[in-house]
Amino acid sequence: MLTTHKISADFFDDSFQLIAIHSNLEDYAITYAINSNCGLHLKRMKNDLHLDQNQTYAVFDWDDELNHMYWTLISNKCEVEEIIPSEGLFANNVSTRTDHLIKERKEVDYFLKVDAAEDDILVQKIKAINKISKVITAYPLDTETLKSKRNLIF
Repeated sequence: MLTTHKISADFFDDSFQLIAIHSNLEDYAITYAINSNCGLHLKRMKNDLHLDQNQTYAVFDWDDELNHMYWTLISNKCEVEEIIPSEGLFANNVSTRTDHLIKERKEVDYFLKVDAAEDDILVQKIKAINKISKVITAYPLDTETLKSKRNLIF
């Protein structure tokens, strides 16, 4: 006889803070700028976040053991190429579309997720991120209002 175990949605610890970042910089460039301006040491994870066969999102993380905080920078946008089968002059066209990790926040380019951070540290980091020349804006985001916040738990 087999036993089936179900994991409750309450099992996941979703007590994290989120900073929304608007910038047209590439993921490696925004990571370098945040590391330089905020004193973080974010590095690219070995594996990107895969939600679907075609959807992969760049993830950079740093475990700040000294202050007991875990930082994660996640791209909100993913370019997906699709081959449109057709015949004739425009045979096998390639089309690209943009998918989003948090669909209700399509305007956000990156999310900086912080586990176990104090409010004053978060405000300090937001001010430092806003001083980066290619960052349009950065602000705290209420995670309770996000419908697809489970995509940020991995």
